[in-house]
Amino acid sequence: MVQPAWEETRLDVRPPATRLIDAQRRFDVCHVGLVLRAVLGVQLVLALGLAMSSETLSLWAWSMSGASVAALSGVLAWLLVVCAAKRVLARLPESAQWTLPILLGAACAYGGARLLEAVELGGLGELQRIAAAAAGALAAGVLLGWLKLRERAQAPADALARLVELQSRIRPHFLFNTLNTAIALVRVDPSRAESVLEDLAELFHVALADAGPTAEGVRLSQEVELARRYLAIEQLRFGERLRVNWHLDPHADDVRVPPLLLQPLVENAVRHGVEPNDLGGDVDIVTRARGSEVEIRVVNTVGLPSRAQGHGLALRNVRQRLRLMHDVAARLEAGPGDGRFVVRIVLPR
Repeated sequence: MVQPAWEETRLDVRPPATRLIDAQRRFDVCHVGLVLRAVLGVQLVLALGLAMSSETLSLWAWSMSGASVAALSGVLAWLLVVCAAKRVLARLPESAQWTLPILLGAACAYGGARLLEAVELGGLGELQRIAAAAAGALAAGVLLGWLKLRERAQAPADALARLVELQSRIRPHFLFNTLNTAIALVRVDPSRAESVLEDLAELFHVALADAGPTAEGVRLSQEVELARRYLAIEQLRFGERLRVNWHLDPHADDVRVPPLLLQPLVENAVRHGVEPNDLGGDVDIVTRARGSEVEIRVVNTVGLPSRAQGHGLALRNVRQRLRLMHDVAARLEAGPGDGRFVVRIVLPR
């Protein structure tokens, strides 16, 4: 039977740069969350295996104390090497991307077994060393398989996040209001009208740009500048009703964040905290570097309820993209307090 054209083997038509970034994601094992999962997973399997071969709890505890030395040293060594070599591994053929990390897993496990002997926590026979190497290779293969599945899952998740972001971020009524503002200014203040259109063009340039590779994110200072442009346009609409306060820490400027992180949050603040209230409201944008973390806060006053009730799309979108980029190392908290609505984001530096 002739195979229909639409059933033919699909070719990967993504640009080479995009394929390279996606491959690097596969070997991105540098996140704290992934390290914790790998270590806890190996420890759990090790604990269950030794429990089946130990007659008493004290014997099991003694065996775990020694085996954990070998297991943890092997796992951490494998993660460290793969993290350091992710750019090199991403450029290799698919077969090598599997073979080398699996062989590395066997070598790390074998090295962990030898370390166990070196610190005199147990003497191992050659068969036990081979078994340790085989277990390391198996563990590396399982982890690689999970990383590959995660990489495949991230592509549609990124696309969905981008779509929801565009829908919730730049709405038709905002474009309509901004163009009306520019038209009204053309005759009385042409230079100001030109500035409004420049800000709007920059916003849409970023919003409608090709999603492309964003694994590394953008600098927080770029996000702040984009939020400034957005609020400058809204300032023309609301005048003195919109009161913006900036509290920016220059030490936080270089932290990497997902593109268009701030703009949906400040839009929400204006829409729900300023627009429905005759007296307007305050919007505070705060960035602060604290040790190994950076805190971002977007705070707006709360008055009358917004006429257009939100659905939480912007917050869900931001939370999803933070999780994709930083895993459990990033946190987003949102809720009311003392007459204000606070969105707080904590990121690793």
